[in-house]
Amino acid sequence: MPSIRFTADISLCPLRLDIYASTVQNISRSRLKTGLRLISVNGKAAKLSLRLKGGEEVFIEWEDPLPEFIEPQNIPLDILFENEDVTVVNKAQGMVTHPGAGNRSATLVNALLYHWGSAEKLGEAAFRTGIVHRLDKDTSGVLIAAKNREAEVFLQTEFKKRRVKKEYIAIVQGHPPSLYGEIKNHIARSPSNRKKFAVSKNPETGKSAYTVYRCIGIYGPYSLMRIQIKTGRTHQIRVHMKHLGCPVLGDPLYGKKDALFTDASLMLHARRLGIRLPYIKTEENSGALKTGKRDLQTFKAPVPLRFKKVLKTLHTEFEATVLPENTEKVLYD
Repeated sequence: MPSIRFTADISLCPLRLDIYASTVQNISRSRLKTGLRLISVNGKAAKLSLRLKGGEEVFIEWEDPLPEFIEPQNIPLDILFENEDVTVVNKAQGMVTHPGAGNRSATLVNALLYHWGSAEKLGEAAFRTGIVHRLDKDTSGVLIAAKNREAEVFLQTEFKKRRVKKEYIAIVQGHPPSLYGEIKNHIARSPSNRKKFAVSKNPETGKSAYTVYRCIGIYGPYSLMRIQIKTGRTHQIRVHMKHLGCPVLGDPLYGKKDALFTDASLMLHARRLGIRLPYIKTEENSGALKTGKRDLQTFKAPVPLRFKKVLKTLHTEFEATVLPENTEKVLYD
């Protein structure tokens, strides 16, 4: 994780820590406010408002620092839907949603800025331009982005109030305890590995997470799952599937090596997204402000080729023990 360590100059103090960091260490204010993980002074946790006297050892660490510049890049996008307010894409596996530590370019934001012709949005203000939700780098599927501030605020509210329907498909190792179930618990960052999350045994720590799953196909030691998430926690499905005893096939963080699919990538795909759009123009309101009918719209991303290849092998190697019509619905509906 990016970090900085410095000793406060006595000749420049007393001075607030945030002012010292921005003026002496040349750390932008937006960077000080975004993605901070830890601030310590002389080894003790501190706040940016702390008044430095001089001589203190200061340490600042970031989770995901702001890039100084975002470049529009001509990267092909699989666009499922677009109007003047939103762009809905089928995000490719391997594409990072927005710039951050270790991923300064070739992100969805870089591609969207180019697609929108938004050169004026460059710089820190464009850090997460239009991004109202995210998918992990190795998760493919439906993702919606806002093209203007009004649409962004509207969509953010829809996600915050949990009015959005999100459905995924996954191929997992093992079998769930039942064909249908719900998982409700708390997820917190793992104390032993900062890149991972885990189910918290203490309900007072972490964030509440709610997942609904349905097993629609069993092939030997593998299962095909349909999953809905009612909350949007980082790595939620991956953590919950592992907690269920069925890690997602090809998961490098939470899974395990597989003898049959030695080179499998993450078998997790955002299949459907149900969401209300900011507005729908009609002849009656086309010249009015952005109001109008707001019906739930459903966007669907095709099943990826990697899924079809794995399922073809599963059909060849094993006899399905759940009605195959369920699999057909996933592949062709």
